[in-house]
Amino acid sequence: MKTSLRSLLTLSLFTTLAAVAAPNEAFVGRWALTIPNGAAGWLEIKKEKGYYDGAILWGGGSVVPLSSVVVSDDTLIVTRTRNVERKDAAGQVVRTQQLTEAITAKLDGPDRLALTQLNPRNNGTGYDSAQFTAQRSLPLPPRPDLAKVKFGAPIALFNGRDLSGWKAKETTMESAWSVEAGTLANRPPPHAPGTPAKRTANLRTEREFEDFNLTLEVNVPPGSNSGVYLRGIYEIQVHDSFGKKLDSHNMGALYSRITPSVAAEKPAGQWQTLDITLVDRHLTVVLNGTTIIDNQPVLGCTGGAMWSDESKPGPIFLQGDHGAVQYRNMVLRPVVK
Repeated sequence: MKTSLRSLLTLSLFTTLAAVAAPNEAFVGRWALTIPNGAAGWLEIKKEKGYYDGAILWGGGSVVPLSSVVVSDDTLIVTRTRNVERKDAAGQVVRTQQLTEAITAKLDGPDRLALTQLNPRNNGTGYDSAQFTAQRSLPLPPRPDLAKVKFGAPIALFNGRDLSGWKAKETTMESAWSVEAGTLANRPPPHAPGTPAKRTANLRTEREFEDFNLTLEVNVPPGSNSGVYLRGIYEIQVHDSFGKKLDSHNMGALYSRITPSVAAEKPAGQWQTLDITLVDRHLTVVLNGTTIIDNQPVLGCTGGAMWSDESKPGPIFLQGDHGAVQYRNMVLRPVVK
């Protein structure tokens, strides 16, 4: 089995070659992953200027470039790397080593992949293997004409009095959500500097939605972080990013996917407005009265998604495991077909 892994990693050295044995263009495109632990992921394979390239989302975190992409005969082979710190007896880092994970895929029908993950253990004693699946993403609809979209009657998601209509997304975690002076507030327990914060539950609507316009107000304390998930799979970032360079992880961004066109966030501790429209997998975000994402295509789920299937409705859910935050005046208007 070690020889098999070595062979796969050797193949990754040849990704810059334009000529790959029997290339199979059927792998090219975007794929919705259901990764080994059941979490949502995403894979994109591209062929540009004669070579293959790609990106991957693995559960949480950001969409990141693949280290290598090879198509050989009927098999897709991709690799990604991670850094592992090596420490001495005193606990001091003496070097950082890169470990390379290989993922192989074969077509299991015209729009489905059967994949195998070969993941080296951090201590170098072998690797773990797991199987998972992928479904080709549905074609992206044309850019909608928002002037012609009809919205239904407004739905107040939060009544300002209690948590009616909401429930913890993770039933096994402590929830830090409550109603505080007419706001929907998340107050995770404090933790000592240098120690990890205790993870607390996200909060989701009991109802599920398809396309809609959502307006809300949010207050982010200094250094804090939250997020508003649309359909349970697309995260609009909520973050204290005032004064920072434009980035796909800043306030109002589609997390790690779409960077705001302009910085429109306010300093931490102030109430801010978000006006979010999701129609036909195209996103518009207006932050504090300024359009920062203008009817842009959404290419796949974001980190922390409940699932990777973009065709199904889902809840609004609020990220509660990153820090304190307050929400109020949350109103959703569903698209009327």
